[in-house]
Amino acid sequence: MGYWEVSADTLAGSRFALSPLAETLASLCVLHRGVASHPGERAWLDAHLPAYRRRLADDPVTALLFRAALGRRWTADFLTLPPSGATPAAFDAELATVRGTPARTARNDVAVTLGGPLPAALRRADLPQRAADLLEWVWRETVEPSWPRRRRILEADVVARTERLGQGGWAAALDTLRPGTRWLGGSRLQINLLDNPPREVGDAQLLFIPVTPRSGWVGWDIPHRFAVVYPCSGVLVEGGRPPVPGALGRLLGEARATVLALLDTPKSTTQLVALTGQGLGSVGRHLRVLLDAGLVRRRRAGRRVLYSRTPTGDALVGAARDGHVGEGTADGRGTSPG
Repeated sequence: MGYWEVSADTLAGSRFALSPLAETLASLCVLHRGVASHPGERAWLDAHLPAYRRRLADDPVTALLFRAALGRRWTADFLTLPPSGATPAAFDAELATVRGTPARTARNDVAVTLGGPLPAALRRADLPQRAADLLEWVWRETVEPSWPRRRRILEADVVARTERLGQGGWAAALDTLRPGTRWLGGSRLQINLLDNPPREVGDAQLLFIPVTPRSGWVGWDIPHRFAVVYPCSGVLVEGGRPPVPGALGRLLGEARATVLALLDTPKSTTQLVALTGQGLGSVGRHLRVLLDAGLVRRRRAGRRVLYSRTPTGDALVGAARDGHVGEGTADGRGTSPG
């Protein structure tokens, strides 16, 4: 079992952070595997996997590099450096760190992942540049276009885990990050199920970074930063921001209909703010109208108030998706049985 020795002061100063580079690497891992974990990811793969495979077919050295660097048990360290500075970090700034990795360091990291000597084709000086070029392609072509939505999902996950942290402390927040990660007590943070020696974190910054694909790893920039990258809540990723049926948007207004569509599973006001990009006051007003109309209910879970659709709300959203809301004659008047 692998674990880190984390002092109380270090844990107290730990924080959740967003990283466009981590999101990009996690997305690259999905492309590398070619296997989707939910229907939304399947659609994303269908859209981007052919171009990704063509790119690697045109660059066999980079293809070999990533087959070696993305191991079953480990990912080459120079690809998983934690971000520094602002949250979320700028992708270009994070990528510059990868591109600036000394060639010898990159070769050594890949050899560790392989568990043996490098193939002759990878004994070269441009591995960091090749890795950065492919990561940049994955970002520009497959991640950046959907980054605003992905960011809202990641922020909603951070909100939910911060609320859990406030209710149950770090042990409650860490035990649900990903399989193999939990607080063991006695200053020990289990990071995976591998039989690795413990590592002293010391006074380094400790970050917890969500990604939308179902990937996860640990990374470090010794002695400054350590990070645990974890898959954010599956409910958020798969539900994300469901499309709002046009008829429902016309009936309730686009913003209010978006809130109702998101409440197929219970969510807090702060999660709704993060997912919709609407202000707290606007979300609160929409919830009040939906509550008064009997389309939404609320319940308290500890210190949180969670909102979800009532059967009436489910029926309205379902009817709108089936095309039964707003049906009528050509002049807009409804019909009735003769």
